Amino acid sequence: MREVEIESEFITLAQFLKLADLVDSGGGARHFLAETPVRINGELDDRRGRKLRPGDVVETAGQEIRLVAPG
Repeated sequence: MREVEIESEFITLAQFLKLADLVDSGGGARHFLAETPVRINGELDDRRGRKLRPGDVVETAGQEIRLVAPG
């Protein structure tokens, strides 16, 4: 499982997709979510504004990525 560090209390799903290098832009996030299933902590979700926090696990495009706080 890959880990992505976030500096703030939360980030949106669209911001996460950019941070994790899955999309290039916010518009790319919209298209990605329309075409690719995304599970957050095991539940399907396609809301770009969904708030993600350290400890959340995102599964998409054959990857599992855990958000972590700065260590």
